Amino acid sequence: MTDDHAVLFDLDDTLCTYRRGGAELLSVAFERVGVEPLFTVEQYHERYPEFVDETEGIRDLRRACFVALAEDAGHDPEVGRAVEAAFADERDHGNVDPVPGARDAVDHLAADHRLGLVTNGSPEMQRQKLAGIGLADRFETVVYAGYDAPGKPAPEPFHAALDDLGVAPERAVHVGNSLRSDVAGAHAAGVESAWLAGDDAANPDPTPDHRLASLRDLLDPPWR
Repeated sequence: MTDDHAVLFDLDDTLCTYRRGGAELLSVAFERVGVEPLFTVEQYHERYPEFVDETEGIRDLRRACFVALAEDAGHDPEVGRAVEAAFADERDHGNVDPVPGARDAVDHLAADHRLGLVTNGSPEMQRQKLAGIGLADRFETVVYAGYDAPGKPAPEPFHAALDDLGVAPERAVHVGNSLRSDVAGAHAAGVESAWLAGDDAANPDPTPDHRLASLRDLLDPPWR
């Protein structure tokens, strides 16, 4: 590939990870409010997309989601609001680490590819993460899916990034860790997928075009 080709990256758990995970923060939030755990972080992530279109900013979205989950568990909405406030007090979006090999992979690919970022999440939150791992200036375009365009796996955020770069979908690859958001979304957009699998399942569905054991695999990209 040459610089008329593009590589799009996901952010969360592809390029960066929180030093304190959501499950830990949620446990602390329940303890601070003085209630037994009402829902899991997986349930929060599952319900998250429902509230993107009707809320403004990550705090508003998370509050609406926590209220709904608290009500589902038979509690007053105020309990959900209190848990969200405690969670927010504990969360620092800049307190992240790069995934091993992230910086080297991005720098290596920048030599002969156009680079973009397509991430589900609010600009205020995701910009702090990019700054926290030292990659804030590495991408020619950043699309905050769910805000600039519909959330992944919709094809629109991928197309928005490629329109900014002036690269056709068939000349692009998307790198991400989520089968549902990244692989399915890339395929819906007509883009090749490179799945950061780690130790995940042997028979992924949908099937990615390329499978990466780690980001270090991008030092010799499998699509060449």
